[in-house]
Order: sequence, then structure tokens, then C-alpha cells
Amino acid sequence: MLSAVLFVAACAATAVAQTITLQAESATLSGVIVGTAVAGFTGSGYVEGFDESTDSIKFTADITTAGLYDLSIVYNGPYGDKYTYIVANGAGSQISLPATTEWKTVSAGQVLLTAGKNALEIQSNWGWYLVDAITLSPSAPRGPHKVTTKPVNKKANADAKALLKYLGSIYGKHILSGQQDQASLDWVTTNVGKTPAILGLDFMDYTESRTSRGASSTDVDKAIAFAAKGGIITFAWHWGAPVGLYDNETEPWWSGFYTRATDFNIVDALADTKNANYTLLIKDIDTIAVQLKKLQNAKVPVLFRPLHEAEGGWFWWGAHGPEPAKKLYRIVYERLTTHHGINNLIWVWNSVAKDWYPGSDVVDIVSADTYSQGDHGPVSATYNNLLALTNDTKIIAAAEIGSVMEPALLKAYQADWVYFCVWSGDFISGGQWNSLSFLKEVYNDEYVLTLDEIQGWKGGKA
Repeated sequence: MLSAVLFVAACAATAVAQTITLQAESATLSGVIVGTAVAGFTGSGYVEGFDESTDSIKFTADITTAGLYDLSIVYNGPYGDKYTYIVANGAGSQISLPATTEWKTVSAGQVLLTAGKNALEIQSNWGWYLVDAITLSPSAPRGPHKVTTKPVNKKANADAKALLKYLGSIYGKHILSGQQDQASLDWVTTNVGKTPAILGLDFMDYTESRTSRGASSTDVDKAIAFAAKGGIITFAWHWGAPVGLYDNETEPWWSGFYTRATDFNIVDALADTKNANYTLLIKDIDTIAVQLKKLQNAKVPVLFRPLHEAEGGWFWWGAHGPEPAKKLYRIVYERLTTHHGINNLIWVWNSVAKDWYPGSDVVDIVSADTYSQGDHGPVSATYNNLLALTNDTKIIAAAEIGSVMEPALLKAYQADWVYFCVWSGDFISGGQWNSLSFLKEVYNDEYVLTLDEIQGWKGGKA
């Protein structure tokens, strides 16, 4: 767990601290080289050659005043949109580096630094970018949150209202534990000794392109059963393309939500409301509406996360950029709320970039999915980007994670994720992403809420 020294450092005054710049070419280089061919850099050069996963730049920051610091990276991205990974004193974050042929500065979140020498490392991640320098400046104190707990759906029912109100009541004070799929949640209960507060499920195997090939699901039944125990439900939707699945040895039908597995084109489907593919999209939404009505009738509110990870482009709904993805999200919203009268949903958006955001009138919670094996840091860069996305007016969630965040780091960085949901299988039980001993520490931390600790939330009693 986080050392007492680091935790105290987070609270230390930074009034006398100053901004410092560290040149990449003066750091310790591993697998990369110094370049000078691209004009506009500062110092005596820049670092290039990120083409292997082990490539890195290791900086040493000599800090006079302990505390939280804003970290920025000066970079050039001539090879397209990329990601890098930065680790500071053991806590890491994935950082987006948008394509650019100019030298630009991008926020890399916050880092918690002690007085004296601190280790910061840029690791390759996607690779293929140029790094000029990093800057560190004292973080300004963060004021109270300004989030709303009023659902965007004006006809939201009492169950949905109670859920969003409850999330608002714990926001910044606790984090809800969550686990994707019933079998993995049961593994946590058996092996960790605590049951997560949130069960993550999927509407994937309810639509025709999958049921027609033999798929079936009981996730709605599992949701109703878990909610009856006082738990909270979140649903994703790995939406198999309604038509155009390649269904071959390389891309079998069950991978049909991936861009690579279908020739379904969202732009063509949304070109007008009379083409066959648009009709198929509506049919799939209507099919999911049947299941949502079962949950509504059972008084189960749902944290609903459609079109997740859109900006990644690896799912067909994000394959053609932000505009069609945002348009489809609004179609899903209107079809379910206005046409079908489904009012038990809390709407969760799941991309960070501003140009992908569909609008605060159709989003209750903003979220991100983050996977970094063995890194239990607070993912502060992503959290801060989501904070800026809506000017702190929406609650923020870690909708999918691989490695669980360390509670002390969450508090130290003020990364106030309202819940986390660990992905299933080896992510929770394999030991490489999360050791059992670490999971027990997390689940027994007072900052982390489990099923037994949220009883009565719907009536405001938790």
C-alpha cells in the first residue's frame, strides 16, 4: 500500500514550488535515440525511435517541495494518433498523443512527488512519436465538485433517481467495488471474502445476429437476482453488427462487434431512416428494450453503457469517427426513452475525447476503460481529462479496469472515481493483473464499498 511518506506528501504545501522542465535528450534513454532533424524542439534535441515495447525515457526530478504536480509532455506526433505510458514513483497513466506535425504540449495528469529525487519514466505503449521534454508545476487545489444528480431523462423513475442520488452522495468520499460477470463476482466473494457492490453484465447475446447463431443469455435474470440482494447493476452492450459478419475462421460470428469482423458501415446505415440497415439497427434497439422493460418492471435501475470505447475505433460504431457514433448514441437514447418509455436508466458515456462527447443533455455519467497490467495507480490523467470534459458537472466512473486502483493513491490524487468494475476471467482471478493479497487489502479498505456496506441505498439508508 501507499507509504505514509507519499501520503503525507500529497497534503504538503506547494506554495514555494516552481515549474521545472526536464529535457528528454538529457534523461536516461533505453532503446531510443536523440534526434535533431525535426525543427522546433527545445534544448539540444529530442528523443525518437519508440518502436519496441521496452523503449523508455527515464527522468529524475529533483523536487524541493513535496506534493501533487501537473505533468505535461512536449511531443510531436507525425505518425498518427498514439498513446504513451508514464510512471511516476510507481503510479502510472496512459496518455493520449493526438496526431500532429508540430511540437505541442499535452497534459499527462498529475504526479505525486516527494522532496528530493523522483523517478519518472515514459514507456513506449503504442510507440512512434517524438518527445522533446516534460514539465512539472504545482497542482492548484481542487475545489468541491459541481456534479448534478438529476437524471437527463426528465421522466426517470424513482429507482433511477435514487441510484444517481446515491452515487452523488458518495462521490469523492468512497468508491464502489464492481465486477464484470456473475462467475467472476462469485470468485471474488469466495476468494476475497467480500462481495462487490456492482455486478457488470452484457446485452451482447440478446440480439438476432447472435441468437440466430445459437447464442443465449441469462444476464437479465442475474441482474434481477443481484439487485434483490441490494446490489447495483451496470450493463454494457457488445453490439454484434446486425448484418455483414464475415463469420470465417479468422473472424468468427461471435467477434461481430469488432470493426475487423464485419463490413457493416455505420455511415451508410445512418444515411437515412428507410434503408434496410437502419431498420436492422432499430430492430436491435427494440430487442434490447424488451429486456430493459423486464428490469424496469422488476424495479432494477441500470447504469447503461452503450457504444462503449467508441473513440478507439475497434468497434464498428466507432470505426468512422465521432459524428456517426454520437448520432447513433442519440438514436439509442431517444428510441429507448421516448419511444419505449424506459425510465430506469442512468446513461453512461464511455469515451474521453471532447469531439466524441454526445452532449450533456443525454449523459448522466462519464467514464473510461483503462487497462495496465500490474499498475495500481489512480489513472489520474484520464480522470482529469473526464473532469475537464464536462467542467466537473458529471460524476466520473472507471467502467472497465484491468488492475484495481490503490485506495490511498485515489485519495492522494483526488481521483474520485465513483466506481470501478474489474473485467472478468484472468483480470480478476489470474494473479497477474491483481494479486489475491492486494485484492483483500483493497476490499477491506474503508474507502471501498462492498455489497454489505450499501444495503438500503435505494431508500437513502446506506
